[in-house]
This record gives sequence, structure tokens and C-alpha cells, in this order.
Amino acid sequence: MMVRLLIIFSAVLILPLLNAADGLRIQGRVRENPTVYFQGIPGNPKLSSAVEGFLRACGWFDVTGDASADYVVSGSSTGGTASLRVSMGGVSMGGWSVRAPEPRRAAKLLVDALLEKLFKVKGLCFSKIAFCAEVAKGVREIYLCDIDGNEIQQVTQFRSLCVEPCWFPDGRSIAYTRYGQSRTEIVETRIHPRIQSRILASLPGLNVGAAVSPDRQNLAMVLSPDHLVDLYVRPLQGTQLTRLTRGRAVEASPCWSPDGKNVCFVSDQSGRPRIYSVSRSGGTPKCLPSVGREAVTPDWSGDDQIVYATTVGGSYTLAVLNLKTGENIRATMVPGTWESPAWGPDNRHVVCKRSDGPRASLFVVDTWTGKVRQLLMTRNHLSMPCWSKGVQ
Repeated sequence: MMVRLLIIFSAVLILPLLNAADGLRIQGRVRENPTVYFQGIPGNPKLSSAVEGFLRACGWFDVTGDASADYVVSGSSTGGTASLRVSMGGVSMGGWSVRAPEPRRAAKLLVDALLEKLFKVKGLCFSKIAFCAEVAKGVREIYLCDIDGNEIQQVTQFRSLCVEPCWFPDGRSIAYTRYGQSRTEIVETRIHPRIQSRILASLPGLNVGAAVSPDRQNLAMVLSPDHLVDLYVRPLQGTQLTRLTRGRAVEASPCWSPDGKNVCFVSDQSGRPRIYSVSRSGGTPKCLPSVGREAVTPDWSGDDQIVYATTVGGSYTLAVLNLKTGENIRATMVPGTWESPAWGPDNRHVVCKRSDGPRASLFVVDTWTGKVRQLLMTRNHLSMPCWSKGVQ
């Protein structure tokens, strides 16, 4: 069984710097978070604690004890109804109520309503993070947690190597690679209304790197039916394969553009891993302007940015490619090895793995301010996080 998880929150400010050696402008405090003063919910300490926890975990506020903060939030609860009110500069901006007796659910509803009202961000507190945990030698299982690191749930119990989790767009299913004794398979496990699994791909050779299209119609994956490791697309409800690459180069880590027309992936066709984009219907792949020696594990945001891990100074760091400007921004400067980034539904925060020694933990990185927050640390090795885009 997985050992008891220790939830640790920390924030490290990354100051703006310029590193001409690797061609990356360092992401610094280019935007300030607004401050918020939460007055609490009288008579309901559990709900009050949950609301404050999600105000901190969402990453859109700096929570302060100063009543002169940019926003002042107060609340109340009666029976199974909870309410929040927000003011700015002493002027009321309105309030809202939710019907939810359970404190965490009520807190998620309240804070999500606040985020939507102030920033037009939807469903962040109800999103989930899937990740792999090494529970025994050669055994990795997939787990879920909330954005604050709580509500941990085990998804797989195959006692095998289950890796590369990928959310379906509705946030109710996860696709992943399962390694068996004789072959690999791509499996879907549906979480709601109950956990149940089905095999999506089990062809001869490799079946890895599943990525579900935004419209939930197609599956991108890496196969090797003819001993060449290439990128393919197949309808989720069909069997017709479309081959997107062909050659001796090795492809990996596909992800979809937000409009579902293109697939980003990693290939070593240039002699070292770089990120490429290709049309969903096929064509000549285009090498994207990444930086660093090796660019791997990309993820495509809803507002056309690609975050990826890249080697700088002998270890992996995170970079963000803005496809509209072609500019690359370095997102992390804290020591350690940063890998496998995945965008949150707000197109601002990414979850990733960070290792500093033999053990790896999960972090949330704010690509706007450069702050990082440790999400989960255990005695187990944690890796390959993926953030749901749909609301459960």
C-alpha cells in the first residue's frame, strides 16, 4: 500500500534574471497576484479552513492577514447553505450562496464562483491531478488528488507498471500505458460513476503515450507494429490507424492542440530530442523553436502555449513556448530536476515532477509569477502528473 502522504505547501519567489547562455529569458515576477483578506466563516471552522485552503491552492491570490488587501472576502453558513461576499476598496462586489453540506465541496463551489467572477476562470477547484506512484520495485500505480494535495484516491491496482496518465476531456476517465509480462497496452479507466477499465490499444509491439483529442473523438499514440516507433492517430470508436510519422527516429509524448487539428510530439530525428508539430491528418512535421539541448514531454495549453522540459546546465528545467510570438520563457530556477509538466485548466499553472536526489515529489509552478508550490511528497517516487481540464 502507498505510505501516508505528507502534504507540504511552500512558495519560492523566482526573481527576474537574464541568462544569455541558454537563450532563455527567465520568468520573474512579471505579474503581481492580488491580495485577499479572508475574514472566515463564523461558527463553521471546517468550512472556513477549507475555503482558505482553496484560496491559497488556486494560485490566483496572495492570502494575507491585512484588512487593507485588494479583496476582502467574508462568509456565512446556515444549515447546508454556505455564502461568500467579496468587496474591493470597501465597495461590495456582490455575493453568492451554494447548497452543499460537505465543507470541502462547499468550499470548492464558493472559491470557483469567486474565480469565475473575478478572473473568468472556471472549474479550477474541482479539477483533479493524476500521477504515478512507485509503490514497490517495478510497480507503479496511478492515483488522484485535489489541487491542494488532499483527497488522494488510488485508480489502478494492477500490481504492474502503469504510467503516462492522460485525462479524457470530460475529466471522468484516464488513459494510460500498462506494461504486462509480454506486451504493453493502452488502457482507459473510468472514474465516475464507478471505477471500470477497458483496453484501448493492444497491438503487437509498443502501445504507449496515449493522448485523447479535445473533442474526445481520436486517440494519438506511439506504436511499433513494424519495429519502427512512430506516431499514430485512431478514432476512439474505430480501428482505422492514420500514421503521422515514418522512419527510424523514435517518437514519444504526443499532445493535442486546443482545436484538435494538430499533434505536438517529441522526436529524435535531428539527432537529439526536440518537439515537433504535425497535422492530425498527416503531412510533414514542423520542428518547433524550443531551447536547451533536449526538449521533451510537451503539453499544449488552451491558449496556444507549449510547456516542456529541457536540459539547461546539465539538468532539466521547464520552459514555455508562446506559439504566437515564438518566444521561450524559462519557468523554473529553483535547484533540482524538473520534468513532465502538464497545464492546469486555467492556462497559467502547471503541475510537474521535481527530483532532488533519489526521491521525486510533485510541484505546482505558476508560469506568470515564477512561484512554485510543493503539492505532494511521500516516501515513494512520484512522477508523470497530469491535470484534468474538465470539471468532475
